[in-house]
Amino acid sequence: IVLKVSMLKNKILLLLAISALGWGACNKSSTPKRTDTPTSGVAQVISDENIAKVIAEQVVVFESEYDAAQIDLVVGNEVDVINNLLKDSIRLAFAYRELTAAEKATIAERKRRLRSQKVAIDGIALIVNKANTDTLISRKALVDILTGKISKWNEVNPVAKSGNTNEIRFVFDNPSSSTVRYLKDTLAGGVALAKHLKSLSSSEEVLNFVSENKNALGVIGVNWISNPHDSLHLSFNDKIRVMSVSLNHPAFADESYKPYPAYLALGKYPLTRSVYMLLTDMHGGLPSGFAHFVGGDKGQRIVLKSGLVPGTRPMRVVSLKEKL
Repeated sequence: IVLKVSMLKNKILLLLAISALGWGACNKSSTPKRTDTPTSGVAQVISDENIAKVIAEQVVVFESEYDAAQIDLVVGNEVDVINNLLKDSIRLAFAYRELTAAEKATIAERKRRLRSQKVAIDGIALIVNKANTDTLISRKALVDILTGKISKWNEVNPVAKSGNTNEIRFVFDNPSSSTVRYLKDTLAGGVALAKHLKSLSSSEEVLNFVSENKNALGVIGVNWISNPHDSLHLSFNDKIRVMSVSLNHPAFADESYKPYPAYLALGKYPLTRSVYMLLTDMHGGLPSGFAHFVGGDKGQRIVLKSGLVPGTRPMRVVSLKEKL
């Protein structure tokens, strides 16, 4: 009898041990560990639509150098970008602003640490149809258009004596974009924008609308209109004209500037903004590796090639003069 009890007891212990091992295996599989490294694995990053073309090029070059890495780029408006970062669904974001104190507190509550780095200086370009000869505008005139004080082309620049009495068809990307926030908060001082301003859905739509409508005035990120074939970055997309902007009112040609990289870097162009890289992945995974690439030498060269100003590398501006 003792022998049978002992054998039964051993069987019970064996079954318990097997059961425990099985439970442990199931529990382990329910919480998989991340296997990505700085140069391998799969990761999502999110970008503001205004800078997405540049980030997409960064992804292509990064993946060509590290064939074991896969970066899935998500594109959205500014609200989408910040919300995804705060929800911790994506841990690397590219945006046109840093986080507020309240947003940083939300990151901290999730036991994450935030690293913010400026990676580029972008400009907001004002574009018009190729048939439009009104290409000078002051910052004040732009604010007057935004707030509804100016509605016709011949009111934009009094000294130009434009004969264009048509209504300005002002267009921007979408109501939740970083561009609209810049127009409203930075330029208009928080004043509500005029109701007749037209909202589209993307920067590409703005470019196409302006190219097809004679009296359109569009606002768009410089990287969307830069000419990739011009190594000096002194020309833009030939579908449209780019306006010269002056801090003084009225605008004169010799004190108005186009959004060339040199003028962005020197602060002469009046409509500039910074691009920030927001990282909450500190364990050294693929988001961290991609962030290091974008902020490094190769990534910053891509920024410069796109017609923007690198944010992490010094830039030397050279002035060339013709011989007299």
